[in-house]
Amino acid sequence: MDDPLVALAREAQAKAYAPYSGYRVGAALEADDGRLFSGCNVENASYGLSICAERAAVAAAVSQGATRYRRLVVVTDSDPPASPCGACRQVLAEFGLDLEILAVGPTGEHSWRLGALLPDAFVSERLTSRRPAN
Repeated sequence: MDDPLVALAREAQAKAYAPYSGYRVGAALEADDGRLFSGCNVENASYGLSICAERAAVAAAVSQGATRYRRLVVVTDSDPPASPCGACRQVLAEFGLDLEILAVGPTGEHSWRLGALLPDAFVSERLTSRRPAN
């Protein structure tokens, strides 16, 4: 049986804007309430301004009020399949380290929990309120 989240990530990958690297990425995110969101990478001539597919999917979800997620699928043409980059891992950590991540490539797939990809993550619990002494 085909996974609808993988199919949605593949659809997003087909829409990727990658004129500089040619590295097309699609991502699909499943919210706790069952809604699905997708995103693709969008490159820019100023490379640092490019947007990863995973962060595009998170932005789509948040813009629709979804901030709790079950699964993320990332589709690339990499073999073995590529995991999210460090910046995407940090953005995803904002919403929970128990997120299941499935990376899908042309000949296989690999899965992790976000916490395994980003050990000792910097999360909101690490922030402390510091007030100047009176």
